[in-house]
Amino acid sequence: MSVWFSRLLPAQLRAGAYGTWAGGDPGAPEVGVAVPVQNGAELEAVLGVLKEAGANITLLVPTAVARLRPDALYAATQAGHEIAGTDQPGQLSTLEVAASQPIQGWDTGGLDRTNLRLLASQGVHPLPFPLAAPQPGQTVRLLPAELALKLPEMRALGYRPVPVRGIPGLRQAGPRDLLLHVYVNTVEANFAREHGVIDLAVRADAVMRVAPLDHAPQPLPLPRGTPTAELHLHSPRLVGLAGRSGLGAYRAYLRGLKDVAAALQTRPELQDAQAVFAVTLFHGPLEKAGFALLPLPRARTFTYGLGFRVLRLVYGTARPPSDGKPHMAWMAREEFLAKYG
Repeated sequence: MSVWFSRLLPAQLRAGAYGTWAGGDPGAPEVGVAVPVQNGAELEAVLGVLKEAGANITLLVPTAVARLRPDALYAATQAGHEIAGTDQPGQLSTLEVAASQPIQGWDTGGLDRTNLRLLASQGVHPLPFPLAAPQPGQTVRLLPAELALKLPEMRALGYRPVPVRGIPGLRQAGPRDLLLHVYVNTVEANFAREHGVIDLAVRADAVMRVAPLDHAPQPLPLPRGTPTAELHLHSPRLVGLAGRSGLGAYRAYLRGLKDVAAALQTRPELQDAQAVFAVTLFHGPLEKAGFALLPLPRARTFTYGLGFRVLRLVYGTARPPSDGKPHMAWMAREEFLAKYG
């Protein structure tokens, strides 16, 4: 039974158990960066890299470092970094005294429910689950040896490294966060793998993905066997950008079309695509961008509309961003490249 409960714990944490934090604004360029350090010498080396980079981040520090090198930990606080705990939490006060700041976050790796309850009773939150790559409003974990390379890469992509507590909109996780995690890692991941979806949403303001198709689905006015490219929006990011600035979101939309044009010219799997299309609720911006709109058959309108309502439920979007009825928007390859290539 205890093994079963231990396997269930990550899901409970993602749903907000013990006050676990979740990511914030999906339209914000800030990314929480957490770096584990194992000893005083490693901490001093990391502080040197961060000073050179001009970045403030969250340091994951075991309590042993507080006992052995309180001077280095105090220097980290004075430099503007957030201190979060890692390892066993039995000496939280030692860490807080050495850091001269209240400890509000803790790495949950290796902790059991007893330790998590102890931390929660002292107002300490499990940190958000880190992602493998930067995403707006989320968290990544970098090893000390990666910092000098990864921080400039993140900035070049438009991200702003910050301490975890500096993420705009950071909040306590809830059941929807668990639902979203399951959906993204099952439904979306399987769809992307099966359809060869190419993720172009690497920059902080990038919003496009594209999939090569070996046919032209109806109602495209092309022979059925014509290869095409289907656009897929990074909807949560676009909604997040629109919440900050409608003009900024539209500009990101246009930059995304340029990303697609570059992919059409450089990706082998898109070389034969003769048209670019999308079935979407975001057809208003596409129409302004020069796409022709086509009505969908009634049955497909109902099916796609139902699917988009499910997406809004999963992602927590209260209302459709463009129109309640999906349309197909399309443009021939040569015209698309002439506009955006």
